[in-house]
Amino acid sequence: MTKGMTRKALSLLAGALLFAGCTTLDVGDFNNGDLNELQTNPSRGAVITAAQGLLFGTRDDIANRNDYVALLGIIGREGYNFDAADPRFVTEMLIGPLDGGSPAFGGNLWTNPYRNIRNANIVLNALENGTDIGFTAEEVAGLNGFARTIQALDFLIVINTRDDNGAPIEVDVGLDALDPPAAIASKAEVFTHIETLLDDAATDLGAAGATFASGFALTSGFAGFDDPASFLTFNRALRARVSVYQDKWGDALTALGGSFIDPAGSLTMGVFHSFSTGSGDQPNRLFDPNPSDLFGHPDLADNAQLRGDGELDDRFTSKVKVLDDTVTVQDINTIYGFTVYSSLSAPVPIIRNEELILLRAEANIGNGTPAAALADINLIRTTAGGLDPITVAAWAALTPTEQLDELLYNKRYSLLWEGGFSWLDARHYGRLDQLPVDLPSHAVHVRFPFPVSECDARVANAPATGC
Repeated sequence: MTKGMTRKALSLLAGALLFAGCTTLDVGDFNNGDLNELQTNPSRGAVITAAQGLLFGTRDDIANRNDYVALLGIIGREGYNFDAADPRFVTEMLIGPLDGGSPAFGGNLWTNPYRNIRNANIVLNALENGTDIGFTAEEVAGLNGFARTIQALDFLIVINTRDDNGAPIEVDVGLDALDPPAAIASKAEVFTHIETLLDDAATDLGAAGATFASGFALTSGFAGFDDPASFLTFNRALRARVSVYQDKWGDALTALGGSFIDPAGSLTMGVFHSFSTGSGDQPNRLFDPNPSDLFGHPDLADNAQLRGDGELDDRFTSKVKVLDDTVTVQDINTIYGFTVYSSLSAPVPIIRNEELILLRAEANIGNGTPAAALADINLIRTTAGGLDPITVAAWAALTPTEQLDELLYNKRYSLLWEGGFSWLDARHYGRLDQLPVDLPSHAVHVRFPFPVSECDARVANAPATGC
C-alpha cells in the first residue's frame, strides 16, 4: 500500500452527497460514515454512495490549473501557465528538473489517483458479499464492472505520468499503515493490470442487468453511457486507447469494434468529467476566458495546416484565440489564449468519438495497413479541421513516417488541451525532441518522478527507480 493511501479513504463521500441529493431525500449519516463501516459492516446504501463517489475521485486531478490536462499540456507544448504567484510553472515544468518533493508539480498526479484506486478496492471487497447486503447478482456484476473501469482509468493516469518508472499496483486494502509499501511494478506490469481490470469489467458488465443498481446514478458526463450495456462501449473505448499505447494494434481494432465509435456520429459524442459551480461541487478551472494564467503555445499557430481558402485549420481557430497584446513571462512570448472550455461548468472529455476514429487510423497505420486509415483521417481532416481530403494517390506516395506525421498532427489539434496527448504521443513514438522549446535552457521532460514520500517509505526496503 502506497504511503499516499494511508489517509482516510472515504474523503470523497462528501462529494457523493451531490448524487444523493438528486435521487432521494433520505440520506445516511455521512458525518459518521467511515472506512470501518465499508470494510467490516457494509450496507447497500454505503456501497452505492462510495461507488458513486469514485466519479468525483477520478476527476480530482483533471481540471485545476496544476492538474493532469494543464501540466501535461505544458510539457507537451500545447500551452503555458503564467501564474504570477508561482514561477515553477516555468522553472520546473519547462526548464526542470521535475521535483518529486513538489506535490503541486513533479510529485503531483499520484495521491488522488491512488486514493481513488483504494476506494474502488473497498467497494469491490464489499461487493464480494453483495447479495448478503441487499444487492441482486446482476447489480453486483454491474457495480463491479463500473468500479473496475474507473479504477483502470486512475491507474492509467499514474502510468501515463510515470512511464518507465513504473508504479505500485494496489490490490490489498487490508494492509496496516505501518506495513512496507507495495512493490514497484514495471510499466508493462501496470499496463497488464489495466488490461485485466478493463477485461474483467467487461465480463461483469455483460452479466449485469438493464441498470446498474436501484439508487445508483452517474453524472451528466455519462449521459448516453449510464447503463451497463452502453457503459461497456466506454470500457472498450478505454481498452482501445490502452492497446494503442502498447502498440497492440490488433487488440485495439478489436476493442474499437465493441466501443461507441461511429464515423457517422457526432465527433463530440463521448464520456466526460462533469464540473459545476454548485455548492460542494468542483468547477472547471481550465476556463480562463480573459487569460490570467493559461495561454496557448505559438507552435499551435505556426504548424496549423491551411484550409483550401487559406485560413488556418478550424480546430486551431475554434480552440485558440489571438490576444490583443503579446504576453511575455520569463522571456517567453505568446499572443494566444484558449477557448476550449466555455465556462466553469464545462465538461472535460474522458474519451470522445473523434479520438476513437483517430485511434482506429493509428492502429491501422501501426498494423501495416495504412490504406485502411485514410478514410478515418480524411473524416477528421474535413469535418473537424475544414481541411481538404488527402487523395488515395497522395496518401500512398507518403512514407510510413510521413503517414504517422499526418496522424499525429490530427491527434494534436483534435485533442488539444484535453489530456496531454501531444506529450504522450511524442514520447510513445520517440519524438520528444521534436516538441518546440522556447529557450536553450528549456527541456522536454520524459516522465514524472515518484513523490519524495514514496521514496522515503521505501528506503528500508528497496530503492524506487522513480526517485
